[in-house]
This record gives sequence, structure tokens and C-alpha cells, in this order.
Amino acid sequence: MVAWLTRVFGPAHLELVEEVVQDALVKALQQWPYSGIPDNPSGWLFRVARNGALDIIRRHAVFDARAPEIAAELERASDADPLSPWAIEDDELRLVFMCCHPALPPDSRVALSLKTAGGFSVPEIARAFLSADATIAQRLVRAKRVLREQHIGLELPRGSDLTARLESVLEVIYLMFNEGYSAHAGDDLIRNDLCGEALRLGRLVAQSPHLVTSGAPTAHALAALMAFQSARLPARIDANGEMVLLEDQDRALWDQRLVTLGFAHLERSAQGDTMSAYHAQAAIAAIHARIDRVDHARWAEILGLYDDLVALNSSPVIRLNRAVAVSRVHGVDAALRIIEGLEKEPALAQYYLLPSVKGRLLAERGDLASAAACYRTALALPCTEPERRFLLRRLEAVSGGEW
Repeated sequence: MVAWLTRVFGPAHLELVEEVVQDALVKALQQWPYSGIPDNPSGWLFRVARNGALDIIRRHAVFDARAPEIAAELERASDADPLSPWAIEDDELRLVFMCCHPALPPDSRVALSLKTAGGFSVPEIARAFLSADATIAQRLVRAKRVLREQHIGLELPRGSDLTARLESVLEVIYLMFNEGYSAHAGDDLIRNDLCGEALRLGRLVAQSPHLVTSGAPTAHALAALMAFQSARLPARIDANGEMVLLEDQDRALWDQRLVTLGFAHLERSAQGDTMSAYHAQAAIAAIHARIDRVDHARWAEILGLYDDLVALNSSPVIRLNRAVAVSRVHGVDAALRIIEGLEKEPALAQYYLLPSVKGRLLAERGDLASAAACYRTALALPCTEPERRFLLRRLEAVSGGEW
């Protein structure tokens, strides 16, 4: 609805559009518990949003010149079928690319896309950026001001401009997926709705006829990565809601349709000479998807892919993940030396997985007292309730000498 109304009203009125959509959703929350969910919920919401938009153009003088044109466009959307699926998808794609316009600073592009196209709240975006809520709120205000002042529209860029903006678009989609795959706070470890939405948007970008350029392989690589990781979601928590590590998951629970989808996108990502960080990550996920267990030889292959990945993206989180592969190939001490260097990274200061991984490595080396101290440190950092319970179980195990 945001994408559709933004096209109708123009990006300069994005805040008004978001208000109209919010009002429609609020009315649904107020009425549906008493009247029941309509047979066509999407049609109901579109109709209410459309009527709200019509009321606005009648009341606001700013729309006088364009009022007939806007009203005609709104009236064309029928109650039963507001827009065809392809038109909705095209509007969404244009909206994401608009939010990633080069006139906006990179951080603002991602924040605006998560808010406008992904429906993220300001606190959720702040967690994704490891920033304060106020910082994100100001970033969004400035981004919308740029859209207004520079009259940025919903037209898709072309050629090299499209490929250049694609990097921000894919970053937005992957941030959305990661927030769903490992929620940063709350009672739930995963949010299937966010993962599903990110995968849908990723496939929308990858399959877009506008991206028949060199950008398509990278988009397919991200779609493959998200499909492989989404396949694991049914096994990431057990029947009691407790977190299950990858190595302990029941792979019979993995969604084989998503695994197949992952390989299909991975194959398409190999077309051309492009090699991105998403390619390396998808290749790592593909190894896990192919086999029942990862032996030493496979860990050596995974480490090689992590080496490629670090060369493309040396973020602290990726280097932390690489340390786990190093421990399986070169031993715990080699991995701990990497961890010691990562402890100086400001970006990981509030990242519970850093002391958690260190605690596991120390426990494998037999230093249970130091491992317990690491788990206590991890427990003091932000995480979800399932993660907290997992850390408590690990702490109890090392404290009781039962590792």
C-alpha cells in the first residue's frame, strides 16, 4: 500500500502516505475483532487506504492542481482487486530503489528502506545499526527532507546507475532478513515474517527484467543465501522453544523446497564473472545443505570460502564466524588468537556472540573457569530470551564441570 500510494501521490508526500496506511491498519485492528476478518483482507485494507487518500486530497489545498489526476488513479483500483500482482511488485521495487537514491547518505538509504519498504519500527532499525533510537529518527527525517527538496521520483535508474544503486538495495534486504533470522531482542529467537518478506523482496529484485545487467548474479546470490538459511528455520528452535545450534539441528526438519530454491538461485548467480560476498556466504550455506555432517575436509573448504569472504568484506562479525572455521581446521589456540584481536573492535562491544564463542573455545581447551567467565559476560549483553536461556545452560555446564 505504501508503494502504490507513493507512486500516486509522489515521494514528496511520503509521510502523508505512511499516515494513510497506518490509519487503515488501525481501523482494521479496531473493527475486525468485532466484525470478523473480511473474506478479502487485502482488498478491505486497500479500499480503506484509498478512501482515506481521497479524503486527504479533498481537504488539502496543496493537491488542488493534481487532485483530479490523483483521484482518477485512486478510483481505478477496484475494491476486489486493487492492483494486479505485477503492478504491486513493480511499485515495491521502485520504492526500494527510490529509498536507495545516491543523493541520500548510505546509512540513510538503508534506514529509510527498512522503515518505508520493510515496515520496521525505529527501535528495530536502531538495533540493526547498533545505534540510538534518536539517531535513527533524525536520519529518517533528513532522508525524507532530501526526497522532497530534490524532487526524487520513483523512476528506476538505468544502466550503470541501476547497478550502482543495487548494492544498497541488497544491503537493505539482507539487514531485514538478519533481523528476522536472529532477532536482537524479545521473546522470540526468529521472526519468520521478516525472513519471508526479505526473501520475497530478494527474489523480486533478482528476477526483475530491469536487472538483466551484471547486477543480477549478485541478487541471485543473496536470494540463494536467504533461501538456504530460511530452510533451517524449522530446526533452529526445539519443541520447547529452545535454541538449537546448526551442528545439533535435526536436518530432517529443514525445508527441502527452500533448499532446492537456494540451489536454483545459486546456479543462476554463477552466470558471468561476478564474485560478491553473497556468493561466498551462499556457497558456505550450500555445503551445509548438501551433507548430513561437516567433517574436517569440509571445514577446510569452508575456511577457504571464509578467506574469500573476508577479502570481500572484512566486517568483525564475518571474522568472528571465520574464527569458528579456523578452530575446526587449525585448532582452538589459533582461533582464540583471532578472538583476542576482535575483542578490541568497538562494533562487537555489545555483541553477545563474541564472548559466547570465546567461552565455547575455552571450554573445548579445558579451561572451564575462564569459559564460565565468558558466558557471564555474554549474559550481561543484549540478546533474546531463547539465547539467554541457551547461555545459562552453557554456563551451568561449564560451572558444573560437565562440558
